[in-house]
Amino acid sequence: MSDGLSSACDPSARSWAEGLSRRYPILDRLSPVLVREFCRRARTVDIPAGAVAFDEDSPCTSLTFPFRGAIRVGRLAHTSREILLYRVRPGEICILTVSCLLGRTTYSARGLVEKDLAGIAIPADLFERLVAECGAFRAYIFELLGSRVTALMQLVEEVAFHRLDQRLAAILLRRFVETGATQLAVTHQDLADQVGSARETVSRVLESLENDGGITLARGRVALRSAAALRDVAGALASRERKMP
Repeated sequence: MSDGLSSACDPSARSWAEGLSRRYPILDRLSPVLVREFCRRARTVDIPAGAVAFDEDSPCTSLTFPFRGAIRVGRLAHTSREILLYRVRPGEICILTVSCLLGRTTYSARGLVEKDLAGIAIPADLFERLVAECGAFRAYIFELLGSRVTALMQLVEEVAFHRLDQRLAAILLRRFVETGATQLAVTHQDLADQVGSARETVSRVLESLENDGGITLARGRVALRSAAALRDVAGALASRERKMP
């Protein structure tokens, strides 16, 4: 095991190396040889919000470790509507990228930068070497793959077997829990993109949730009125969310 990225990298790279180690402690378990190679070949990545990080059918040549910002990964339908698959935030890596690198295939979805992205990227061949030569890193990657596949299976179940009002109620519950807030800065279009539906349809469902007493709508915002009312609508999907007051 190495002494860590920050001690192995050149002084000019230590600022990002320290931050990267805090968010990705698995990197400190690389061997000294792999750490030196990581420091030598890593490059900084800065992508502004609204830019496309990767697109469907584009080649996959590197893996990014973000330490600021967020990427939304979604699949476009022939109607140009997009369904959100997952988000990549600091401390996480894009499992679609991992899958493409391991399978040496092109991307099957699009990654859109939601918030200005800053991170460190390593080339495909170095990623393959980390997986091959470091058992801890390999286990970390496989664990991430497993958890993401489980989450995507849940998404397929929600889309196939649950009504739109149930899905929206569950999504709002999840957002309120994750943020710890009683008011969300989110538009009807944001939610429509997440569920892969038309904005007009989502607006009607949100108005129904408001009439049921679960939320209050304002321009660009959704406020929580009653978590219990949202859980009643979400039904079985609500059991996947943590308890709320």
